[in-house]
Amino acid sequence: MRPTRTGVTPLSERPGISDIGIALVGAGPRGTSVLERLCASAPELLRPGTRLTVHVVDPAPPGPGLVWRTDQSPHLLMNTVASQVTLFTDDSVECSGPIRRGPSLYEWASGRASGGAEAPGGAGEPGRPHGLGGLGPDDYPTRAQYGRYLEWVFAEVVRGAPPGIRVEVHGTRAVRLEDAPDGGQRLTLATGRVLTGLAAVVLTQGHLPALPDRAERDLTEYAARHGLRHFPPANPADLDLSSVAPKEPVLLRGLGLNFFDHMALLTTGRGGSFAHDAEKGGLRYEPSGREPRLYAGSRRGVPYQARGDNAKGPYGRHAPLVLTPEVIAAFRKRADSGEAPEFLTEIWPLVAKEVETVYYEGVLARPPHRSAPTATPSAPAPGWTRDGRGGAGGGAVYGRSPGHSCALFGAALPFRDRFLATPHGSPQEAAVLDEFGIAEADRWSWERVSRPYAGREFTGTADWRDWLLAYLREDATQAALGNVEGPVKAALDVLRDLRNELRLIVDHGGLAGASRREHLDRWYTPLNAFLSIGPPRSRIEEMSALIEAGVLTVLGPRLRTRPEGGAWVAGSPDVPGSAVRVTTVVEARLPEPDLRRTADELLADLLTKGGCRPHRVDGYETGGLDVTPRPYHLIDRQNIVHARRFAFGVPTEGVHWVTAAGARPGVDSVTLSDADAVARAALRAATPAKAPHVQVKSWPDVELASID
Repeated sequence: MRPTRTGVTPLSERPGISDIGIALVGAGPRGTSVLERLCASAPELLRPGTRLTVHVVDPAPPGPGLVWRTDQSPHLLMNTVASQVTLFTDDSVECSGPIRRGPSLYEWASGRASGGAEAPGGAGEPGRPHGLGGLGPDDYPTRAQYGRYLEWVFAEVVRGAPPGIRVEVHGTRAVRLEDAPDGGQRLTLATGRVLTGLAAVVLTQGHLPALPDRAERDLTEYAARHGLRHFPPANPADLDLSSVAPKEPVLLRGLGLNFFDHMALLTTGRGGSFAHDAEKGGLRYEPSGREPRLYAGSRRGVPYQARGDNAKGPYGRHAPLVLTPEVIAAFRKRADSGEAPEFLTEIWPLVAKEVETVYYEGVLARPPHRSAPTATPSAPAPGWTRDGRGGAGGGAVYGRSPGHSCALFGAALPFRDRFLATPHGSPQEAAVLDEFGIAEADRWSWERVSRPYAGREFTGTADWRDWLLAYLREDATQAALGNVEGPVKAALDVLRDLRNELRLIVDHGGLAGASRREHLDRWYTPLNAFLSIGPPRSRIEEMSALIEAGVLTVLGPRLRTRPEGGAWVAGSPDVPGSAVRVTTVVEARLPEPDLRRTADELLADLLTKGGCRPHRVDGYETGGLDVTPRPYHLIDRQNIVHARRFAFGVPTEGVHWVTAAGARPGVDSVTLSDADAVARAALRAATPAKAPHVQVKSWPDVELASID
């Protein structure tokens, strides 16, 4: 790699009408994906003789960006298995640009190339990333391991760029974006440098810092007055909790994915360890003595459910049964004509039907001698098939055979056809369950899975603790059955598999405003997260061990926190005697993406000057950065679409749904097709009206210029 000296680049030395620039603001996975798609489509879309400089702007390292940086704690895990992580297109991806295959994270880590891409060699060989040996296809990588993969992808894309493309990395922030008099874009960096003559700017940022709301400011001010600590929502890897003393009482507010990160950092991250308990089974925690006394809680009171152990391979996913392309198209047609559907009454019953069909087929496939527990529906469910309709490389879509019946156990007609023909929750549906011998104890209950303690009164903290430990053990047991043969986790994994279909329905005003607010944003999105994007099973097992060791106490549902006597008192109104005093409060969640509260200088400046706006649906302002449908042009305050500005990723949450999800191989990942559409639109914006009649010349021998 030969970076140019500061301020002098081949572009500045050899100006010409064929020299153009595109800026990518954000160098994490999405920015890297757009860069890869730019390089893939440039030979097709750029005029002959055009030389393109791609400016990549991010203070964090290109590829991993901030969230996936390689120097973070090895105790922080992804919640996706290694074989289901990629940044490369394959034959399943429906996009206009050329397919450029490459290895998944697992293939890369194991030295297995895909589609001709060069993967690292074996252990100890040059190019082999440190710390990736032994990573299996269904293992959960550390975040730093994913960061190393992203680092490699970025370098590979730069190395393989066409001769007319040059990449410059600016290790700083973008703070201002303006229109130049000639229609080009001017991007000002925090260093004071101004990138001029840009034909397009693509915002590919991830999670951005947010200004505190009133409640967070009150907590911080109270902490300052009384010598306490309050840590606002943030990525756990970005917080310095070293000032928290051993045995100090600490409250973790939230029981989602961030909770498990903090749990790990404050236990094994401080020298503790887990060991197998031969007597009781499960894990035993061996403390280091440096751990704080941890308390935790949330509105729901229980942690996100564990992900079922992966048995779908890299490409397996549920094939939609009722959320078909025709149904989706009908919903979109209504929304586009001003009669958007209601989520709760029209879309949710179809989602529920998909989930429950998979669950009941699993129950029916259970051998007759097996019984189902009553607290949570469960039982192994053999008999899943691969129908061969999956993505590239022999992938498959998982689902029951359409002709699956229970003739072996006394039923004669296919269950699926009969069940799908009845309205969700109807007496006719119940009659089908009766006919197929589904016992009441085995029947699916959304109330039971979403509020597993519903209707139970706890006599005190010991009663709650015993119930919670039993619940966590059962959750781990269900996860061990897997996401194919275990009816519960197979059913819940359907929610994850249906994300693409739901995005097609709800994005860009696909729902009525009130329904978007009440039914999707406030009800279904949290429920979906709780049930389908939880941690690996190992985290639930570790949590149980920490509770048994007395290091962690979960306070209960409907967590309440109040200032009192120079500290905070936290507890659950549903668990008598649960109140505790704490001196540190950690908000165990990420800041919500909200343009109106962004602390990002670039977006805040655009918002103040009217260059962008929050997305609105029927008067409901979601807070998402408003963009058009693909290819996601920015829309300004005056409702004018900007031809040279694009945004893609987490800041558009509220226009799009579940934007933080990464790209998977073999399933037509929307993240990859989005990146392709944005990249091709940016290249078209960069194409001059008339082709210059000059021969294309590559840049001098410079692979990557890092100039700031």
